[in-house]
Amino acid sequence: RMKRICTEGCFDYYEICVEIDEEPVSYYFEIRLGSEICFYNRLGAENQAEATYAFRIIPGFHVPEWVQGAVMYQIYVDRFRNGDPTNDVETNEYIYIGSPVQRVEDWDELPGTLDVGRFYGGDLQGVWDKLDYLKSLGVECIYLNPVFVSPSNHKYDCQDYEHIDPHYGVIEEDMDLLVASDAMDNDMAGKYAARTADEANLKASDEFFAAFITAAHQKGIRVIIDGVFNHCGSFNKWMDAELIYQHEGNYEPGAYVSADSPYRSYFKFNNQDGWPFNDSYDGWWGFSTLPKLNYEESEELCQAVMRVAEKWVSPPFGADGWRLDVAADLGRSSEFNHRFWQRFRDAVKKANPQAVILAEHYGDPSPWLDGSQWDTVMNYDAFMEPVSWFLTGMEKHSDEFNEKLLGNGMTFFDIMRYHMCRMQPQSVYSAMNELSNHDHSRFMTRTNRRTGRLDSAGSEAASEGISYGTFRQGVVMLMTWPGAPTLYYGDETGLCGWTDPDCRRTYPWGREDRDLLAWFTRLGALRNAYPALQSGTISWLYTAGPLLIFARQNGDQRLTTAVNASPDSHTVTLLWEGAGPTDLLTGDTLPCSGGVLHLQLPPWGCRLLL
Repeated sequence: RMKRICTEGCFDYYEICVEIDEEPVSYYFEIRLGSEICFYNRLGAENQAEATYAFRIIPGFHVPEWVQGAVMYQIYVDRFRNGDPTNDVETNEYIYIGSPVQRVEDWDELPGTLDVGRFYGGDLQGVWDKLDYLKSLGVECIYLNPVFVSPSNHKYDCQDYEHIDPHYGVIEEDMDLLVASDAMDNDMAGKYAARTADEANLKASDEFFAAFITAAHQKGIRVIIDGVFNHCGSFNKWMDAELIYQHEGNYEPGAYVSADSPYRSYFKFNNQDGWPFNDSYDGWWGFSTLPKLNYEESEELCQAVMRVAEKWVSPPFGADGWRLDVAADLGRSSEFNHRFWQRFRDAVKKANPQAVILAEHYGDPSPWLDGSQWDTVMNYDAFMEPVSWFLTGMEKHSDEFNEKLLGNGMTFFDIMRYHMCRMQPQSVYSAMNELSNHDHSRFMTRTNRRTGRLDSAGSEAASEGISYGTFRQGVVMLMTWPGAPTLYYGDETGLCGWTDPDCRRTYPWGREDRDLLAWFTRLGALRNAYPALQSGTISWLYTAGPLLIFARQNGDQRLTTAVNASPDSHTVTLLWEGAGPTDLLTGDTLPCSGGVLHLQLPPWGCRLLL
């Protein structure tokens, strides 16, 4: 039994002290009144006790405080800003997936359906040039899509984990040898080989990246980098299926080239007599351009990746954490997957205890959020998807419209509560909450409630019928919900786009929607000004149809968010203590009398009450 220790207003407070050791402790509350029994767990008041939703204490599970509630900004580097034209990929520099790569001369040209080999020239210098701009938005952390050497513009097919791509950094040594426009392979890709494998270029680019992170830190901005460790790319120096490194010298032969390669165990080959040029290796989802890494059979590979994990969060680089691509797919069994991430966490946290480990994951993340593996996740299940369904009725790829979920506040709260209960509080408060990202349609496009993709609907349709009111509501929810609100570059300017590759349009410098930019700037400032929005608890206050009202509270500070996801105006009557609140979005003070607030919500409107 718990002991009552005090009474404040309507509430009695009870307490019990429990000693714990190194093992997690799960608990729930049982309230008895005569023959009535009520159970209270992370879902709230229930008729039965379910262990899945018990409160849990995990000794030693520490997530860095700086990331909890931090405003983040995701940058797809090739499309953000071209700060140094001298490092741009050139047309015909090399062959990628059967075709010569192309340099796009017009920054404002829209992506094509086959886009991975088209380069706009964005680079780290371009990000560096805009650090003050990011600071003005209230950004506290940058998440960079992959920046390591890679032949694609998305760089999720890593060529060299140990170095920054000189096309994003510095090219000191160059040559003029391009491939012919009708070439079928990279035998003559001398320029590309020199740029990506020459030691001078790699050293200069790494040093540039270290200086870039230092500059960001000096402005109070952290930097998270993207780690793709489930698979690499066919260009990777461990594989060298494109024969880039055999021309450069000073490199060991790749596993594709020679059976005697020191990297042979890094990959699983199905034909043990296939050398030289053995193409029988396992590819992720069967793609030969994405060789699956063979950790179970290669301790050397495990050690190599642990060195990479440590290197980039250590001096002189000092990155502030890793975002892990398709992290649940790594390895060939769930048992090995968990052991690998335990080892990865030990390596990273030993090198930099303040580095965050944030994984891409769809579905229940709780097996990985036990304090021994990941810190948190990209928050699809407990933010992006429920918010998208509620405000737009759209699935995150714009592939499906569901009218039953549009404006269904009760279902929204139920889904959010269910999925948030799968995570520890420290993981919830550091989860990467996004409306858009590089893998899904832009949220602004989803506000048109139209299904489609680039190849079926065309570029122009992505911006037809959009709703600015709905978009603004999404931004308010992003900035007031528990977690780390993450802006996808260009969303603050009203950028549209269907799912990948159309969501990877260039930032429209000089063509920004200034009103939206001011909206984001204002909300970023509010987020940083009020501790309740950064770390406050959340309470559901009211929901009916398209209306949502919830509060964030930290000590005596409480902010209330109200959203009306419908074309009709509504008035909600709330019990309200104290004076009338101030709407921080408009500056208006709302009248309140007799402990009652009549809250008016305009069509597609929202309020943020202090």
